[in-house]
Amino acid sequence: MTRILLLLAALIFIRCTPPQTFPVAQIKTDKGEILFWLHDQTPEHKKSFITLAEGGYWDSLTFNRVIKNFVVQGGCPDTPAGFADSPYLLKPEFNAHLKHVYGAVGGGRDDNPDKRTAGCQFYIVQNKDGLPRLDGDYVIFGQVFKGMEVVDAIVEVEKDSLHAPVAPIKLDVNILHLTKEELEKNGYVLN
Repeated sequence: MTRILLLLAALIFIRCTPPQTFPVAQIKTDKGEILFWLHDQTPEHKKSFITLAEGGYWDSLTFNRVIKNFVVQGGCPDTPAGFADSPYLLKPEFNAHLKHVYGAVGGGRDDNPDKRTAGCQFYIVQNKDGLPRLDGDYVIFGQVFKGMEVVDAIVEVEKDSLHAPVAPIKLDVNILHLTKEELEKNGYVLN
């Protein structure tokens, strides 16, 4: 009888334990949805992105720089003096295994000598051959696994002389908490 009660208690505990979830970045635009994985190898950049996304930081901003065969960049705009209104700068978290491949998500920065990332700025590599010249100079903290067709559509829009879309592409940035099964349904397989 005790074994049966223990077995029942174990089954109830297993059924009551919520499944493990993983934070995933979501960018919604009028062109569609982009989902990207946030790398554990860059914990401060990951934490910063999650904090700003959950606080709605980017939801009044746009993709302010889009260049075909290069990147789509969003957040606070570049100025001749650096980034406007960045809430803070992050120390670099370079990782030799995280490269500027197609769909890589990185942190923008100005020409500061310490290569600190502007907390407000991120970009997605749109060049299908990658951008290896940026490796070791800009921190990669994520990888798009759904929605690169959206990124490819964004670089095709009409732009001004500073590569800003003539018709603004607004950002709606969120953090989703997806289970392993939900990740797989969206095209991401956990290692």
